[in-house]
Amino acid sequence: MNKEEQVLMGFRDLYNKLVWLNKDKMEDSLKGYQSSEVHCIEYIEKNVDSNVTKLAEYFYMTRGAMSKMTKKLIQKGLIESYQKSDNKKEIYFRLTEKGKVIYKIHEDLHEEFHERDKAVFEQVTEEQFDGMLSFVEKYSRHLDAEIKKLGKDLKSE
Repeated sequence: MNKEEQVLMGFRDLYNKLVWLNKDKMEDSLKGYQSSEVHCIEYIEKNVDSNVTKLAEYFYMTRGAMSKMTKKLIQKGLIESYQKSDNKKEIYFRLTEKGKVIYKIHEDLHEEFHERDKAVFEQVTEEQFDGMLSFVEKYSRHLDAEIKKLGKDLKSE
């Protein structure tokens, strides 16, 4: 296996381990909510004036799929829609009190997982972080270009 394959396998392995390690605690604490719903709640809380288009772009989903998810979150009482007085056409979302509770539980879990893994990150030098970040950015730009070559525009689907 060459280094390129080792890196890709390493990323996949790390991701799978994180998901496995965090899964039980996440499911116990956020019973009744899908991961995609919780992450949508997180995005809405962290990004003012979130709308279907912004959410779809961020999650690489179609606007139709994101519209279904936001309707579901509204039905569950986790988010509410609003319009600005200067733009009656666009619909935006914000968390309800119930949504803020779910957001807080999710943030607390992330903080717990961060504390668990802190020992590893404390050993990483600035140069190592910079190298990893540079690689991730380059690879992401490459994948964006490949997606574009396929004639796909994830932002308009």
